Amino acid sequence: MSTRAVLEVIALDAGDAIAAQAGGADRLELVTDMAADGLTPPVPVFAAIRAAVGIPLRVMLRLADGFAADDVERLVRVAGDLRAEGAEEFVLGFLDADGAADLAVVERLAAVLEGCRWTFHRAIDRAADREALRKQLDGLPGLDTYLTAGAASGVDDGLPTLAAEAARSGEPGYEQRIMVGGGLRLEHVPPLRAAGIDAFHIGGAARPGGWSGPVCARAVARWRSVLDGE
Repeated sequence: MSTRAVLEVIALDAGDAIAAQAGGADRLELVTDMAADGLTPPVPVFAAIRAAVGIPLRVMLRLADGFAADDVERLVRVAGDLRAEGAEEFVLGFLDADGAADLAVVERLAAVLEGCRWTFHRAIDRAADREALRKQLDGLPGLDTYLTAGAASGVDDGLPTLAAEAARSGEPGYEQRIMVGGGLRLEHVPPLRAAGIDAFHIGGAARPGGWSGPVCARAVARWRSVLDGE
């Protein structure tokens, strides 16, 4: 395929970011505390990573594990602090008790981000109704990506859903790019590319030593090579 696929890599610090960029990552997702599935990094960590690399950075906006918004006022302040430090892209996603998008929180954060581009993360995989969630969020300023495995259990089970959603690209609620992540393996790439998906997100796959070790440029380069069809 002629379109270069986007490769996004999770980075916890400047060392991760430098290695990911060296391996061919197009973009980084910045988080801290992977034991809690990725929370908002401190502003100084964002600043250090921003100074270390030249590729786009998407910063997680989440203060506690899970998909319910926690301390919304603090979350709004943190988003404002990151914006003031120069953050221009973000990742967020919250559900209410019924499994629908927590529109009040998402809309408030979108307003703080003032048109910055952002990803709705894997909360979509826990939604009671994926299509209803997409319709809820349709038209929100800045939303350009859904990070999803297609299923809460991961890409193995989500492949049919991902292919079906990719086939609806351009329809209302389906204009956003699908970025696949969550149990993603290299063997998934060919069928996903064949379905028209052109964005991929890796975390543990970039760390041969596990989450206790750093991002490995060679591991990222392997993904870059496969995505480029080499």
